[in-house]
Amino acid sequence: MNSFKISLAQFSPHIGNIEANVQKMIEQANAAKQQNADIIVFPELSTLGYPAEDLLLRPSLSKRTAAAFEQLAAVKDIVLVFGFVNQAEDGHRYNSAAVMKDGQVLGIYNKQNLPNYSVFDEKRYFTEGHQHLVFEYLGHKFGVLICEDVWTLESVQQLAQLNVESILVLNASPYEVGKPQHRIVTLKELAKQLNISIVYANQVGGQDDLIFDGTSFVINNSGELALEAPSFKEDVYTVEYDIQNKAYKKVESASALDTMAEIYQALVMATRDYVQRSGFPGVILGLSGGIDSALTLAIAVDAIGADKVQAVMMPYTYTSQISVEDATEQAKRMGITFGIAEIHPIVNSFMQTLAPFFGNSPADATEENLQARSRGTLLMGLSNKFGNLVLSTGNKSELSVGYCTLYGDMVGGFAVLKDVYKTIVFELAKYRNSLEEIPVIPERVITRPPSAELRPDQKDQDSLPAYDVLDAILYAYIEEDLSQDDIITKGFDQAVVEKVIKLVDRNEYKRRQGCIGPRISSRAFSRERRYPIVNGWKPGV
Repeated sequence: MNSFKISLAQFSPHIGNIEANVQKMIEQANAAKQQNADIIVFPELSTLGYPAEDLLLRPSLSKRTAAAFEQLAAVKDIVLVFGFVNQAEDGHRYNSAAVMKDGQVLGIYNKQNLPNYSVFDEKRYFTEGHQHLVFEYLGHKFGVLICEDVWTLESVQQLAQLNVESILVLNASPYEVGKPQHRIVTLKELAKQLNISIVYANQVGGQDDLIFDGTSFVINNSGELALEAPSFKEDVYTVEYDIQNKAYKKVESASALDTMAEIYQALVMATRDYVQRSGFPGVILGLSGGIDSALTLAIAVDAIGADKVQAVMMPYTYTSQISVEDATEQAKRMGITFGIAEIHPIVNSFMQTLAPFFGNSPADATEENLQARSRGTLLMGLSNKFGNLVLSTGNKSELSVGYCTLYGDMVGGFAVLKDVYKTIVFELAKYRNSLEEIPVIPERVITRPPSAELRPDQKDQDSLPAYDVLDAILYAYIEEDLSQDDIITKGFDQAVVEKVIKLVDRNEYKRRQGCIGPRISSRAFSRERRYPIVNGWKPGV
């Protein structure tokens, strides 16, 4: 025998639907066999999906897992390496991997390094394992690790000391901007340093606010990349090992995505999986003629198809004719269901009802918010009537400083741009337009100054710094956790920095009530940046 083949199952599990997941795993195993694979490696916790959160505590989980093993035992003539929840006889619960051939379990590995930072909460559910799993097959010595284990140098060193030639790594590694290539670069160095090959199979798909990009890969012990699977695509990818040369043969791989393409595809996949797996027939959003709703619409259409997308333009006194025209034009270009609903009667009714209470109080943000809340109520009414999910269109810059209205433009079930700064929104819109000869987003939506259009001649920069300045300050404060004084030291105006930080801190209560949205950074609101709403922290140092 001169060679053997390993398939990586870039798998998108439906969290909790063990029966459907196992059926998909069987289909992928059969596809691997058609490619003459000898081994197929699935992602972490592939039978249940990751992260299953408190589904891991359900009493019937062990019974369902046993049934999954019975189904997988029917797969013959290929070694399965897959993830499952191990309810062990010692009473502990482990995040585990099984090696199975022709219905026989050849070994079980319990994850040793349990992450408990960022979006991870594994110590709430699992016990750490303490034993390595090493097995020989086809004249080759394999070791098994699970996700965090491969980032722990000691675990990999120990396998290298046991003369393991290839590590099979099962992963559920969430996406962040730039992370797919960071994994590859880091593990190329590790493989070369320890003279060990790494076979890395990663989960793909959207799960609530998390995105899993896949981007599975194989690295030779020389540090050479033999295989890189495409990002955001569910499929089976196979690589051949040349026994004589002791290396995996290089497979022509998909080119790595540039940053905007990477982010855009991540948002599309996250939106598609959230909508479809939640059982919604389609989506609805308010299309204002501005850039945020324009980009959200494009993502929605690319995610689930124009026939499942509805948009409503809801003009009021301060809405410009340009906005109506641009919204109408984009809806036409994208072929969606579109309508215009004047909100004058709704807003005027609110004002008349509230007039006795307001008395002679001067107009302020209250009247502006009534417009936004009228639009939110209208969208939710249409959602209730026809069952479509409302997509919120706000971006991370606005949510950071509270430039949004509770029960108004914040209504909805999924905030597509929740973790996307405004400056990146502009770049994503340009990227999407570059994909077609006739841009789907009208050019002046991108070029004209952003405005909420809630009062005469309003511009966002009337209330906020220019977005390039605002986003730089927000990035330093939110992503880098720099103090107010540190940010000022970087050269930003003191008064502007103080204002921005005050707005961020003051609006935690708004963000806490907002809907979820896809995570593309390491400091996304909700899972990672969790601040007390009421606190006395002074932001200076």
